[in-house]
Amino acid sequence: MRFAVLTISDRCSQGLMQDTAGPSVVWLLGAHWTEAEIDTRILPDEEDQIAAALREYAAAGAALVLTVGGTGMSPRDRTPEATRSVIDREAPGLAEAIRSTGAQRNQFAWLSRGVAGLAGRTLIVNLPGSQRGAEESLATILGLLKHAVDVAAGGQTHP
Repeated sequence: MRFAVLTISDRCSQGLMQDTAGPSVVWLLGAHWTEAEIDTRILPDEEDQIAAALREYAAAGAALVLTVGGTGMSPRDRTPEATRSVIDREAPGLAEAIRSTGAQRNQFAWLSRGVAGLAGRTLIVNLPGSQRGAEESLATILGLLKHAVDVAAGGQTHP
């Protein structure tokens, strides 16, 4: 099973800051899906580059792509727009669960604009860019992702 974790950060892509959130997400995924092959990439906050990478992973048959970063209110935060340009169908409950759980710890989680949805059979989910936010967000939906990925692949039906 192929997954991808895309860190979206101008500073990390320029080598000005170390990416800690992306590796944490990779570790959590690997602990949950030991058989998964997880590709990683760091991209700048450029909508066209983000969308191109998402399309590339979907075309290659990735089951799950998690983006980390670019979901806030900054003018450079364009991950949700790039994701929406690629997905066929939204899965709003995943993003709502992330915001709801995050807001219990930090009211600013409500400002996250992250989205989730399907590009063909590839599930794409936007996570916040901070290490803590990304870890907590993934932990919130981790139990749902296995079922979501299985159903999107056509291998399992709803109970």
